[in-house]
Amino acid sequence: MADTGIAAPRGGFTFGTRGLLVLGALAAVLSVAAMAGARYGALLLIGLGFGVALEGLRFGFAGPWRAMILRREPAGLLAQLAAIALVALAAFPLLASNGAELFGAHAPIGVAMIGGAFVFGAAMQLVMGCGSGTLVNAGSGNVVGAVALPFFALGSFAGAYNLDWWISLGTAPVVALSGTGGLLATLAGLAAVAALLLWLAPAQARRVPRRLWIAAVAIALLAILNLVVSGQPWGIVYGLGLWAAKGAQAVGGDLSGSAFWSAPANAERLQQSILTDVTSLTNIGLIGGAFLVSVWRGGLGAKLPRLSPLAWGAAVVAGFLLGYSSRLAFGCNVGAFFSGISTGSLHGWAWFAAAFFGSYWGVKLRPKLGLEV
Repeated sequence: MADTGIAAPRGGFTFGTRGLLVLGALAAVLSVAAMAGARYGALLLIGLGFGVALEGLRFGFAGPWRAMILRREPAGLLAQLAAIALVALAAFPLLASNGAELFGAHAPIGVAMIGGAFVFGAAMQLVMGCGSGTLVNAGSGNVVGAVALPFFALGSFAGAYNLDWWISLGTAPVVALSGTGGLLATLAGLAAVAALLLWLAPAQARRVPRRLWIAAVAIALLAILNLVVSGQPWGIVYGLGLWAAKGAQAVGGDLSGSAFWSAPANAERLQQSILTDVTSLTNIGLIGGAFLVSVWRGGLGAKLPRLSPLAWGAAVVAGFLLGYSSRLAFGCNVGAFFSGISTGSLHGWAWFAAAFFGSYWGVKLRPKLGLEV
């Protein structure tokens, strides 16, 4: 995603066309509400909001990490930390007062989790998109993102299929901060990371553009709404794996050999419509929101990049690794980093450290694979 705001329409797009776009999005939301219920229509609307905010305000995860690694420009990463802090301010008291209805993104730290986060960090730099970024890139017409997305889904399905074996390598108990003390510790940790970023950055690079502050507030508000409406934090990976699992089942695949997909809750989810799956709806909304913004600007104008066969192969492999590794790591930049930290999970911090280290090596690997620098 480029570093610009919402541009004026080009190519003859009129206010009438824009009106049809908005009406189409509203019709989709109302259709889901009619078929599955108002709650699910609201979740699709929240997903559309995520897509519009991410693409329209050029707020991402992979790009800002790359900017910090290459040029020590912390603006995008600082905006991410601010959004996480805003969600934490709401999520901690919500979880404390509604523990039976709302759940945090809590997961254990383990060998596979740390290794998965490292691999994910490297792979997301190869395709220049994390979980949400891959969805947004695909929706906005980015060809590499569109190629990586189905392999991301396949990887998430495969990672879930043998997740139990990876967990058996060793995990620590789940540690989740809670209450006022946990909130203060989380905010202090975010502030410490922000201070470190500002210290590392040159003076001229320390300013955060207004666009990113607006995006941080918008994403935070949508994430809080997602928690309240769905009962769980914003996530990406499960929905993609579910799509591939449904596809495997549709062609006669037997998923009974997987402890993950044969677990009662997941087996039930496989029998239900994706219109009643929380993560699937917000993922679909992400793609749709990015598409709306791109067409609003004048169309899907991304050109086919001139990449070598090696580079295209790297994009396919990286897409698969994004899905596989994020399943082992209990989430991507959204489910583990953003939602994990904002709901008090210690694994979110471990994920951040491992994935950022992996991103460093992914940035270094891009030119060697013939991908655009």
